[in-house]
Amino acid sequence: MAGLQQTNSEKILLSWVRQSTRNYPQVNVINFTSSWSDGLAFNALLHSHRPELFDWSTVVSQQSPVQRLDHAFNIARQHLGIEKLLDPEDVATACPDKKSILMYVTSLFQVLPQQVTMEAIREVEMLPRHSRVAREEHIQVHHEHHFSQEVSYFAFLLSSCSSKVVASLTYALSLML
Repeated sequence: MAGLQQTNSEKILLSWVRQSTRNYPQVNVINFTSSWSDGLAFNALLHSHRPELFDWSTVVSQQSPVQRLDHAFNIARQHLGIEKLLDPEDVATACPDKKSILMYVTSLFQVLPQQVTMEAIREVEMLPRHSRVAREEHIQVHHEHHFSQEVSYFAFLLSSCSSKVVASLTYALSLML
């Protein structure tokens, strides 16, 4: 049951990200690994909810992946109170750590509006699962032992979700069953 719950939670989180970044043609988030390495997904997620914080076109056109990641993490720290839990250099790789990305995106989910539509959830369910799972499992095996503290913190974040977040996730899950 716990594995099923995690899968559904990841689907809801991915649905939320895709729904939030839908209007950013440079961004196509299909997983919690390689889709985040260029920094555009983090910035688009922030910009979609708080567009007054920065100019999107400047981020897209004038910065390297490490600079874009640093920009997103600094914006989240300064304006949303989310600590800089990831190093841009660790994310700006071909295969960033899935659990670390999940942990950080969950932190964003906790402070930004969380409404997820059924359409967005269905869209995630239609993504090609085989290649996504195989690649993410490969990444997880090679990096798992380096991130035990981050995984513990991710579990803490999930367990300390506000009742509003838990209610949103519970409602979305009940619609899927």
